[in-house]
Amino acid sequence: MTPAAFKRSIRDLQVWCSSCMVAFSGSDPIGVLIGAKRPSGTLVYRIAVHPDHLRQGHGRHMLDSLGSKLAILGPPRIVAEVPEAFAEASRLFEATGYVQETVLTDHVWAGHEGEVSGVDGSWVIPVTVDDLAANGLLEGDHPPTCWERSVETLTARKEEMAGLAVASDERIEAYLLYIQDEIVALRTLVEDGGARLTQLLSHVRAQGVGPFRVPKVHPGEISKELLKTLGFRPASGHLLYAARARSD
Repeated sequence: MTPAAFKRSIRDLQVWCSSCMVAFSGSDPIGVLIGAKRPSGTLVYRIAVHPDHLRQGHGRHMLDSLGSKLAILGPPRIVAEVPEAFAEASRLFEATGYVQETVLTDHVWAGHEGEVSGVDGSWVIPVTVDDLAANGLLEGDHPPTCWERSVETLTARKEEMAGLAVASDERIEAYLLYIQDEIVALRTLVEDGGARLTQLLSHVRAQGVGPFRVPKVHPGEISKELLKTLGFRPASGHLLYAARARSD
């Protein structure tokens, strides 16, 4: 991680410097934990130990130290999004008392077959994060997402995003936000079998954008069945681990 990338993560992901720590062996830094903090909880964004110092308890010590600190200062919830392929990282979190809550699945767009038609009484319009917030679509019962596509991240990165929505005379019925080929928000507010989202994806694809990818989809965010209908297929996954901070 470069200094520029670290500064960007402070803005985009709310990396909290007081929730970051370095492990030393004598005067040599041999481990690092980078934590991001929001009112809802803390994310263990990165944790790493030098290869020469593995399996000596440094990773567990950093996680325990973070938990002890958050038990006093809060928030008590701590989460980590661990790639499924990182078996050793999973074992570390499980040994430290973290429990797997769910699987966040990356999806890639394989395309949609057949003709795409519009929805009667609605229009496709440009939309921004501010527009969605003004219509109350980023609060209340907003579906769960991974940390990197949460409302806080969308707000922090809003100047980088483009977006489209299907709207009627009364309200926004579906919307899509994206940065290059990465979809950062995909939501329908109408039970239509995916017709409105298919329409939005086709509009964006017609602009030469894609193939699309949606990283770390939470099962409560959008169903696998709907994603399949839209032309997405699952790829790799991340295990969502969670724990409550404790001082012992």
